[in-house]
Amino acid sequence: MLIDLAEERGGGQMDVRFGEPLKCHFPLFRGLKAFSFPTMGCIYMIMWFGAVGIALGYRFRLSCSAYILPYWYIFLLDKPSWNNHSYLFGLVGAMLLFTQANHYCALDKYLNPNLPSTVPYWNYFLIKFQFFILYMYAGLKKFSPEWLAGYAMSSLSHHWVLRPFCWFLSYEMVDLLIVHWFAAIFDFSIAFFMTCELTRVWATPFMLLFHLMNSRLFVIGMFPWVCLAQVPMFYGCDWPRKIARLNCKHLSFCIPRPEIEGKSRNAEYKKYSTKSSMDGKVPGNSSMHCLKLEKYQTGNMNLFQKCRALFILFYCCLQLFLPYSHFITQGYNNWTNGLYGYSWDMMVHSYETLEVQVKIVDNLNQQEHYMDPYAFTEYDRWTKYADMAKQYAQCIQKNLHRLYFKKSNAIPLKSLNISIYFDVWCSMNGRLMQRVFDPRVDLVTAEWSPLKRTAWSLPLLDEFKHIRPKLLTISNEVYNWNNATDVLFVADYPSLTLKNMLPPDIINTTLTILEGNVRYAEMEFNESYFLTAGKSVTISGGVEYRVTTVGLTPAIYMITYTNKTILEDILNVGDEDNAPRRPWLPLLQEFTARLENYKRFLQHMGNCVLYLMYGVPIPLQLREKHINLT
Repeated sequence: MLIDLAEERGGGQMDVRFGEPLKCHFPLFRGLKAFSFPTMGCIYMIMWFGAVGIALGYRFRLSCSAYILPYWYIFLLDKPSWNNHSYLFGLVGAMLLFTQANHYCALDKYLNPNLPSTVPYWNYFLIKFQFFILYMYAGLKKFSPEWLAGYAMSSLSHHWVLRPFCWFLSYEMVDLLIVHWFAAIFDFSIAFFMTCELTRVWATPFMLLFHLMNSRLFVIGMFPWVCLAQVPMFYGCDWPRKIARLNCKHLSFCIPRPEIEGKSRNAEYKKYSTKSSMDGKVPGNSSMHCLKLEKYQTGNMNLFQKCRALFILFYCCLQLFLPYSHFITQGYNNWTNGLYGYSWDMMVHSYETLEVQVKIVDNLNQQEHYMDPYAFTEYDRWTKYADMAKQYAQCIQKNLHRLYFKKSNAIPLKSLNISIYFDVWCSMNGRLMQRVFDPRVDLVTAEWSPLKRTAWSLPLLDEFKHIRPKLLTISNEVYNWNNATDVLFVADYPSLTLKNMLPPDIINTTLTILEGNVRYAEMEFNESYFLTAGKSVTISGGVEYRVTTVGLTPAIYMITYTNKTILEDILNVGDEDNAPRRPWLPLLQEFTARLENYKRFLQHMGNCVLYLMYGVPIPLQLREKHINLT
């Protein structure tokens, strides 16, 4: 987590995330706001010291609190940064707060030898249960027609990690059999194999290789390394003692001191004979002591132990229920169920965004203006979730009000009575490009509730998913024309209009209707055509064109084009041998980049402390953005 703070927690880009006064955040709870940049730097510093304390086992409760409270605050502050493993890190950090992990191989134990030398078994159970759920549910989520058909993670077979499989399988079969089928079976079964003592040793190499491959295939921060560090948890809980007694006998804080252990062994047996099985503090060296607890138990559970047992049971039931609780929080359901990040649906959905438009309408004179969609945020997950789209629209309105009162030249508004409309075109898992939100709805005044379905969030056009093989065939035909040609497949709802203008480098553009009826119009020439399935028309360059879906059913059409810039690059290609080649395993480059990022993180924290203590100005490297309305 010390590494994670600078990377996925955003410590290295702290100035970009919290140094801009107009930056939009997407908190889970209304009223949760970011502090000023210097204060946020100090919050990160508290979290950093907490992570150091946890790693060393020093003042463990205080360190856990110092880490986990800021962690959940930063986590809940920005929903677009959520992912499953960030949620996992927060859960494990919260669990550690209630454990006795500092009773062994920790500075607390070394400084206070009177601490018990064992960790209660329920501490192990909770963390193992959490990772068991992680693997099992990740597999269950993949046992869906969408994943098993091979549409979620395409083209991974070209990565060098999977190249050995291509020696005896085609690229398409590697994507299907290895990336999709094997991953689903592995995720679902590996936790069972690691839990069973007979199969654990055989499953461990697969577990290690799987996470090492993931660290190369995906940019997912510390997640593979956290899972690798957790692998020994599936083994007997006394394995560190066995290793310590063999190799670390000179480390007194690794092994309980003989004089203390010997004098107190009988007392410990008497002490634990009245404890509950949930405590599990049984001295000894065998892993069987972790399970055979009843031998030392004769008393009944007290009230505290009963409450603890009920809390553990409640937590386990909650973790089993949450990934399938989306029927309650329907406001967060869009093309997928719920907010991404707590359902263990890892890599199940992939998106391709074609276009994002943010339209500002001055209601006083009905003038339309367009702005950079990412003027106030670097995230793009708001383009796919209605709750975040609503939050972003409200944040844009608030920022435009601020700039209006500052008389900024970038804001040519005549009044503060504005409406904001989003038009987002996106594709999920190789489907057709379609709209995510209704572009006719003003999101400033639109209704949204966490418990009700969002009316202005357009549903996924699943009735057309059966034509994906046909689309793949057409795509391959277009790609064979030359390396500069491409094709775009679009589906649109009745009565909605696609407005666009071709950039100068796009040539030889043709619109072809696959299903349904549309009306095509070019505004400059004042011409319009009614097109049915099978009909085509050439799109003129440099002219605004409109495609309106006519009828009661959605229409499907494709746009083929040639990229003139790519075509010229192909014709003017030079000596390929002189082109720089990317290393296949860029470990040194990655380490250097991470080291530089960590230096920035430490500098940010130091600058914030100096500013708060002595008023030293903070150098900021802000993100380039374009707020001008056009």
